[in-house]
Amino acid sequence: MWTPPPPPPPHLRPAPGVATDTEDSTEDPGAVWGPVWLTDVQAAVDFVAAAEVTLIGFFQDLEMPAVATFRGLAPDFQDVPFGMANDSEVLRHYNITGNAISLFRLVDNQQLNLEDQALAGLEPATLSRFIRTNNLRLVTEYNAMTVLGLFNTMIEIHLLLLMDKASPGFQENLATYQTAAKLYQGEILFVLVDSGQKDNGKVVSYFRLRESQLPALAIYRTLDDQWDTLPISRVDVEQVKEFCGGFLAGKLLREDGKSEDTSPKEEL
Repeated sequence: MWTPPPPPPPHLRPAPGVATDTEDSTEDPGAVWGPVWLTDVQAAVDFVAAAEVTLIGFFQDLEMPAVATFRGLAPDFQDVPFGMANDSEVLRHYNITGNAISLFRLVDNQQLNLEDQALAGLEPATLSRFIRTNNLRLVTEYNAMTVLGLFNTMIEIHLLLLMDKASPGFQENLATYQTAAKLYQGEILFVLVDSGQKDNGKVVSYFRLRESQLPALAIYRTLDDQWDTLPISRVDVEQVKEFCGGFLAGKLLREDGKSEDTSPKEEL
């Protein structure tokens, strides 16, 4: 569903000992399948800015077992660029004092770290879960892995599009939703909820919506559980702006603007 990020700038080169799969790949000759070696601060800054989510291994000790785990997992996340650095200036720039693996996401300008203690005996499954749990984008699909990241983000207001991914016109509506998301980057987190998935019925019921009212937008503030909903026929940028603007201004379409549901937020 997601468009892969563009290749890194030309001055970025593969990390030592990591080959690129340019000869064998027929789909994307410019793709980098291993971590990219970040030689200075500017290279690291450019790398982080080039994609919605990036991962950098800051390793002062390139022989530690976590390095092999990090390198080996890169091909499993072709939509998340992996980088490596051990230059002291680069580590200082990102406040790394030892060894760390950091996930950077543009949507809320966060740097999430796995540091020395967590890197000891690091298993691929542990690192994979760290990435999948915190992999928030301009539009993040709601699922069991991303829900924790959604409620750990600094962005308190979430806009949900509840729509069946198998419905006609879904891709067109998603593209419009992504366009609207760019207008609220850092202010409102845009979430996609596939209403065609049985497990997501709890989200629909949380917002007191019926299947006949879908697709719909639901806006939610984590600070006080205030929320509002708007059934729609299709996603329209101006309609999204009006709905979000009204909520931010304290105007609710519903009479009751606060949920009576006392279940943990993670259970949405």
